[in-house]
Amino acid sequence: MKTIFTILIFWVTINLAYAQKQVQYWHLNETSGISRTFDMGETFNDHIEMSGKFISAVLKYGVQPDGSFSLNRELVWPMLRTIPNDTHASLIRTHNIDPIRLICINGWGAGKEEVKEIQIEGRLIVNSLLDNDIVLERTLFPSTDKPAFCEKYVITNRRNKEIVLDIPEIRNSIKTLPEQGVNGSYIIESNSIRHGSFRLKPGEKHEFYLVFSALQLNEQANIPDLEQELDLRLAFLKSMKQHLVLETPDPVLNRMFYFAKIRSAESIFQTAGGPMHGPGGLRYYAAIWANDQAEYINPLFPYLGYGYGNVSAINAFRHFARFMNPEYKPIPSSIIAEGLDIWNGAGDRGDAAMIAYGASRFALSSGNKDVAKELWPLIEWTLEYCRLQLNEQGVVHSDTDELEGRFPSGDANLVTSVLYYDALISAGFLGADLGIPAKNVKTYNSQAKTLRKNIDKFFGRKVMGHETYRYYEGNDVLRSWICIPLTAGIFDRKSGTIDALFSPELWTADGLATQSGDKTFWDRATLYGLRGVFAAGETEKGLNYLKYYSERRLLGEHVPYAVEAYPEGNQRHLSAESGLYCRIFTEGLFGIRPVSLHGFDLSPKLPAEWDQMSLKNVHGYGQVYDIHVKREQEKLMIKVFTSEKIILEKSIRPGQNIEVNFEK
Repeated sequence: MKTIFTILIFWVTINLAYAQKQVQYWHLNETSGISRTFDMGETFNDHIEMSGKFISAVLKYGVQPDGSFSLNRELVWPMLRTIPNDTHASLIRTHNIDPIRLICINGWGAGKEEVKEIQIEGRLIVNSLLDNDIVLERTLFPSTDKPAFCEKYVITNRRNKEIVLDIPEIRNSIKTLPEQGVNGSYIIESNSIRHGSFRLKPGEKHEFYLVFSALQLNEQANIPDLEQELDLRLAFLKSMKQHLVLETPDPVLNRMFYFAKIRSAESIFQTAGGPMHGPGGLRYYAAIWANDQAEYINPLFPYLGYGYGNVSAINAFRHFARFMNPEYKPIPSSIIAEGLDIWNGAGDRGDAAMIAYGASRFALSSGNKDVAKELWPLIEWTLEYCRLQLNEQGVVHSDTDELEGRFPSGDANLVTSVLYYDALISAGFLGADLGIPAKNVKTYNSQAKTLRKNIDKFFGRKVMGHETYRYYEGNDVLRSWICIPLTAGIFDRKSGTIDALFSPELWTADGLATQSGDKTFWDRATLYGLRGVFAAGETEKGLNYLKYYSERRLLGEHVPYAVEAYPEGNQRHLSAESGLYCRIFTEGLFGIRPVSLHGFDLSPKLPAEWDQMSLKNVHGYGQVYDIHVKREQEKLMIKVFTSEKIILEKSIRPGQNIEVNFEK
């Protein structure tokens, strides 16, 4: 009994610590961003990725012991392909030049720098003092539609007398070796703008710029107008702020949701093969994956109201559709090199199930019948492929899963079968809308029903004391992906599964461990897990852990986005993970489940400590609408409305499911 009591106390202590406490280094500021202030002697280092249509930048930045700002720019030009032209063949160069170290004030060096504050909101803003009384502001951001990384510097004279400011011209050019590039040599340039000597009276300021760009040898160099580039970046951020707006009583969740939209939408590259959403991380560009794009991010885009995102999603599905074949050979895991090549080095990862899941949900949510008709053959093919892969126990065989052999997944894993199940459900809804023969729709529904039973029979097990799922045959330790059935509406083992997810065996300071007893974590599993916990109705427990996770990622040591993994990749800001964060709210907290081209099922989970919550300017189903949930005594008042009319206004019990149909 003493041992049991000790274990219980340990479990409660760990869970309370992880769910309620978080060290916050950053704070929410008044400009919709986050800020961190610094005292002299305080050191700091972090990294962040920002992207545009033709460039991505990983900034490794920090504050040194002497108070100065440090910056190492790792710039990526995804469409300047290198040899061999494989997944990782983007032109990448590192730039660590600091123009502030080159300027002079009254004939002397700029003097001692002391960083006072760093701000982040789709751009990096650094506020410093030079020699105690010269104000310096850096603004760093990628161009929206050019292969350029832009930096704006503003120096303000706070002295009581005039100063002379000397800014040297920076003009560097490098021609890469022709044998290293798919298209021969590339030109990489660094250029300053508004350099020279200037007199600044007290209170006056001077703005100058630094731009890094790259182009093919035969292209005409064109230094962009950086103020115009900043306006375009701000316009993109404004769009993210105005569409799919989350409003809850928790400002941290609202802000993290806004930031997640930025990272989700900015990482789309205008390749020769059309717009391709890319994960990033200095490795994954000008290419698409069955998991990151088809499964994770594409189902979000219809709700976001970002046209370029929808175009990229359709383009991704078109690329995958190129590889349908009558022999039902595996579809590629990834289409790389701007669509010119493929990667399938891990074999069949359950990619067809990923694509069927994402394509069917995207088609429904788009509300566009023409798009749905175009995607239907791909959905049919991938579903049939999965059916042909059913083993003797009636679950889907695959060589591995999306972790590509990093952890064991057996011959049939839980994720692949659940994604196939969810896709069958969606196909039933979509087929009915498209006028597919009723017998085909009935077959999909019947297959889903049978598969659900087989999933429970084959994967359902008691693992490490929890009535949950084994991840594959022979698996006897808890795995993070036991959360996946909850996201597909399979709640048969929800109590044991949720207890397992938040137990000391799986939950860590950084969310779910990939496997019990291992320090490795991948945010994607945590994000799926939190979505599933809300979908299952464990709202209060889910909220505690969601708050903890959001505070850690937005205001903790490494900010401000969801990350890929650790130790692999050192917590890179891969973009599709941010899409999964948004889906915690759309599909988990608000319980949106597409059921037709004209509407969705809605099952909101309003936390006990909140009186109301809203999603505003939501897109999809051919509409722009708001969803408002308000507590009224023991019930919830639901209101769904467009600018023209109220679509639904109804009082429901907590956990009740209602249909929203824009055609009724």
